[in-house]
Amino acid sequence: MSKFLVIDGSSLMYRAYYALPMLTTSEGLHTNALYGFTMMLIKLIEEEKPDYIAIAFDKKAPTFRHKEYQDYKATRQAMPEELAEQVDLLKEIIDGFNIKTLELEGYEADDIIGTISKLAEEKGMEVLVVTGDRDALQLVSDKVKVKISKKGITQMEEFDEKAVLERYEITPYQFIDLKGLMGDKSDNIPGIPNIGEKTAIKLLKEFGSVENLLQNLSQLKGKIKENIENNKELAVMSKRLSTIKRDIPIEIDFEEYRVKDFNEEKLLEIFNKLEFFSLIDSIKKKDNVEIVNNHKVQKWPKIDIRKLITLLQDSRNIAFYPLIYEGEIKKIAFSFGSNTVYIDIFQIEDLKEIFEKEEFEFTTHEIKDFLVKLSYKGIECKSKYIDTAIMAYLLNPSESNYDLDRVLKKYLKVDVPSYEEVFGKGRDKKKLEEIREDVLADYICSRCVHLFDLREKLMNFIEEMDMKKLLLEIEMPLVEVLKSMEVSGFTLDKEVLKELSQKIDDRIAEILDKIYKEAGYQFNVNSPKQLSEFLFEKLNLPVIKKTKTGYSTDSEVLEQLVPYNDVVSDIIEYRQLTKLKSTYIDGFLPLMDENNRVHSNFKQMVTATGRISSTEPNLQNIPIREEFGRQIRRAFIPRTKDGYIVSADYSQIELRVLAHVSGDEKLIESFMNNEDIHLRTAAEVFKVPMEKVTPEMRRAAKAVNFGIIYGISDYGLSRDLKISRKEAKEYINNYFERYKGVKEYIEKIVRFAKENGYVTTIMNRRRYIPEINSRNFTQRSQAERLAMNAPIQGSAADIIKMAMVKVYEDFKKLQLKSQLILQVHDELVVDTYKDEVDIVKKILKENMENVIKLKVPLVVEIGIGPNWFLAK
Repeated sequence: MSKFLVIDGSSLMYRAYYALPMLTTSEGLHTNALYGFTMMLIKLIEEEKPDYIAIAFDKKAPTFRHKEYQDYKATRQAMPEELAEQVDLLKEIIDGFNIKTLELEGYEADDIIGTISKLAEEKGMEVLVVTGDRDALQLVSDKVKVKISKKGITQMEEFDEKAVLERYEITPYQFIDLKGLMGDKSDNIPGIPNIGEKTAIKLLKEFGSVENLLQNLSQLKGKIKENIENNKELAVMSKRLSTIKRDIPIEIDFEEYRVKDFNEEKLLEIFNKLEFFSLIDSIKKKDNVEIVNNHKVQKWPKIDIRKLITLLQDSRNIAFYPLIYEGEIKKIAFSFGSNTVYIDIFQIEDLKEIFEKEEFEFTTHEIKDFLVKLSYKGIECKSKYIDTAIMAYLLNPSESNYDLDRVLKKYLKVDVPSYEEVFGKGRDKKKLEEIREDVLADYICSRCVHLFDLREKLMNFIEEMDMKKLLLEIEMPLVEVLKSMEVSGFTLDKEVLKELSQKIDDRIAEILDKIYKEAGYQFNVNSPKQLSEFLFEKLNLPVIKKTKTGYSTDSEVLEQLVPYNDVVSDIIEYRQLTKLKSTYIDGFLPLMDENNRVHSNFKQMVTATGRISSTEPNLQNIPIREEFGRQIRRAFIPRTKDGYIVSADYSQIELRVLAHVSGDEKLIESFMNNEDIHLRTAAEVFKVPMEKVTPEMRRAAKAVNFGIIYGISDYGLSRDLKISRKEAKEYINNYFERYKGVKEYIEKIVRFAKENGYVTTIMNRRRYIPEINSRNFTQRSQAERLAMNAPIQGSAADIIKMAMVKVYEDFKKLQLKSQLILQVHDELVVDTYKDEVDIVKKILKENMENVIKLKVPLVVEIGIGPNWFLAK
């Protein structure tokens, strides 16, 4: 939580003047107030470490209180001449500290303090008021504390709500009632004669407030009743005069009050003039230095780009850690050698010169988002970099996340604050401005200083596991590719989306009408309870599965109910269409930028197999089996009117990978002869010549081919093909009888997984499978299927990632305007300029087909069209 320090300048100036003996310079200038005030100010800044600071002063002109009560402060003596001559110099000193002062005609410093503290409190800040006047105790709240100066210039007493109650037995807000009853001699506020502090507190404990006391005078007796009765107006007026106004007409731009580095040159000049030689050392700038993990950590309030670059160039091997908050880079720390520099305030453009230096090599954690932010500001990182998050991902791709605090804990046994510990979560989540600057600095620096050690540790493991090539030649270059895809975005045609949305609405209305006619009444089809009542009570369909609250109506249940009533198909279609509309049509519109582009977030550290994932929006899961799903792709268009979408899709890449890793001769032969692999498998499984294979046989063989990759069981195949388990088992047995190499490979890979606890891809990517030796049959069976599939799916992922890097590099080398904008499983999509179509197709085909040498050829099918749908 940010802290705002508000100082009553007038009060502390008087306190300093009377607390210290009369000091003068050799020229006779009085300086005791100046010296004492400066000492207090330096001490407060050092101890409280505020994020914001303001100093309020009284103005000489009369206030609204003088207008109401002519004798207000009438007993006060004029300011001593020796103090008066110090006032202007005091404000110069404050200005030298780069602290703003406030004073407002018609109001006192108390009213300025009250208003600022209220505004800061409303911003969620912690407020500390420093004054010599106990009137300020009325401001105390859960976010406002008050420090009252005591003896001398160093002793202060801090009050929060509990301290006020313990000391005075009343709440902070009752302080104005206390002054209303007892008055204030220093301000010549009368109060009620003959009522002192003890009596006033006793009355307030019983009646709560001046107003309540006056309404219940009948409960009092004797002279005290008579005294109060005779002085009602004085009590009310005295309370009003004592009340600090918290809504005076001042505008506060909080950034103007943020703590800044002081003006050393100006202060040295003033202090030399005032002969404050003992203070000169205290304000001479020392590096704000502390030692963390053998690093000298310096905290710079502002960026000094020339100085920083000079420091970085001496090292060239640099770690950095940024704080990205609400999509913006807000703070950053750099580590180099045994030094770390934390920078609080900077413009993102200041970083351009640093990250565009090719000679620098950076280490950081989760770099892609940072590069995206730079790119949006026109800054392209030309330096080399390595990402410790990606390294941690490769070492164990099944982790739920790779937050730096978790990775440091796991590999270096180092504890640093987590994001949630600093920012909170849920309802307690804090805004950036609510967090103290020193807390933010510690959070960022404590991470940055460990990055070199973490990189070294992780690289040792990477090398031990023979994954250095995977890291340096595939995953790290891929970061730049994904960043570019994300920044480029995919253009959408709003009119096509709106037209499609209307068609889906019309179709949904038709379906609902059919469902309601079948039911004989209207109900909420989205309600599982109402839908189950319709299906199982109204239609008397068989109950497939029960839940805690009734009968299940999930998609699996509905599929099994289709043969019993046509309306079930309508319900399935209704669900598909409503999801399609909400997710992929209504969902796209708010994510489009001013150029009608959506910028998906491509993640390379999510899937355990190595596949890239896409979120916000997910462009990889747009349905293609249903007609409306396919039609959504019509809305995806090139950014130029005469441009094209070019789609390059690997043909049966996972089956080709299976042929390679298994070495099965028949499978290899089929691919080498460019046969229809599903037709060939159908002939083998059904034991008929290829020319006798029917479409139904080919469809079944296709299911077997892809099912084998995923370790499908006879039960799973029987359900997919809607055949008996006996037939399914026969298909699988026939497959393995003909493709003996595949069967041997599967047995070998499962055996390897059981012995080692993991499997690997062509590029040596690991997938750990700890459940492979589980005693639980279900867990073990699932693990065995993972062991069969992970090397195939993971190798396909490796291959397309390598192709993406090569394609991107060629586009860049040839300075093409066309851009790789999407990867969907085995497909690459390029937003292509009209005059670059041929070269784009050539680059895609050559790179994708030749990126790796397998035992069988890789084949790429390329489509082109005015939109994504027609490019397929």
